[in-house]
Amino acid sequence: MANISLFSQIISKLDRGKFTQLVSKKQTDKHNKGFDSWTHLVSMLFCQFAKSTSVRDISNGLRSATGNLNHLGIQKAPSKSSVSYQNKNRDHNLFKEYYFSLLESLGQLSQFKRVKFRIKSKIFLLDSTTISLCLSLFDWAKYKTAKGAVKMHTLLDYEGQLPVYVNITDGKTADNKGAVDIPLQKGSVIVADRFYNDFNLLNAWDSNQVFFVIRHKHNLNYLTIKENKLPENSCEHILIDEIIELKGLVSKGKYHKKFRRVAIWDEKNQQTIELITNQMSWTANTISELYKSRWQIEIFFREIKNLLHIKSFIGTTKNAVMIQIWTALITILMLKALKAMAKYGWHLSNLVAFIRLNIFVKIDLHIWLDKPFGEPPKEPNDKYVQGLLF
Repeated sequence: MANISLFSQIISKLDRGKFTQLVSKKQTDKHNKGFDSWTHLVSMLFCQFAKSTSVRDISNGLRSATGNLNHLGIQKAPSKSSVSYQNKNRDHNLFKEYYFSLLESLGQLSQFKRVKFRIKSKIFLLDSTTISLCLSLFDWAKYKTAKGAVKMHTLLDYEGQLPVYVNITDGKTADNKGAVDIPLQKGSVIVADRFYNDFNLLNAWDSNQVFFVIRHKHNLNYLTIKENKLPENSCEHILIDEIIELKGLVSKGKYHKKFRRVAIWDEKNQQTIELITNQMSWTANTISELYKSRWQIEIFFREIKNLLHIKSFIGTTKNAVMIQIWTALITILMLKALKAMAKYGWHLSNLVAFIRLNIFVKIDLHIWLDKPFGEPPKEPNDKYVQGLLF
């Protein structure tokens, strides 16, 4: 049996040295009165793992673990006012940069075996998700007349299933505008839905030698230059494979090169999906399978919304919302790393639920990950012997 709680062992996986360097760089502990940046991080991670619904839950939850606080690297449980104050005032970029720092180390553990494509390109999935907010409480989160929201524009690594870029904007920001500053890796491929069918954006990607597979809009005005031969007796879902160019003067001024257009039949949803790409040599079936892989980012959004705590917020300021979202991303990074370490075939939802139920239980993390339903160690029969009374 371990002498420290499951939560303490999970926290020990974090690189505190890198965090300390970031704290020093950003001076986020300047003038702090006992509630330092590390205590803040641990408190917000506890909020995610335990799915605490208020600052009171965070304070009381950590206070109940009195004997284990030193193993978490904190001196005492924070008060609810301290958590609330620092969520409002401590720079959220500290947690943002720490996520990307952890991604370089823990992110490597979360590489999963997925459908392998016969291409050398690194695959990224691009999409956004909207998180609804009450406009009367979050008046800075503009969206609709009577509704507030923030939008997470996310670039997901296909292999690790973790974001390599996140841009959090108000709900009114269009998808293509939120993707303007995404990092571009030469030779990589970006897969996205029709909301990214922006010719200026596609031209910028093409100019940086980035491939794209995008679902185009139904009103695309184009001229067919050449029809490619379709494969015989295989890939019957491929309806069209052709080379096209844009017809409109405005559109052609934004993107003057040729596209490859592939139309595929989606049997499940009984619809035709029309794609454009700047990759001319891959098979039409590879392009079809690449677009099908885009569903993985929808699964990621569903996981982070359903399993973690970002549907409701414990603070109403923009900074507090940002901190909660970035600590949720740190949490899912840690969860996927733990899942990759385990010999047991965890579903992420089960892993989250089991950690939540056993968060302060003292049990060896690695043994528990490998054998969550193993029998407890047996006590020796001669440990307790009835003494003689006379």
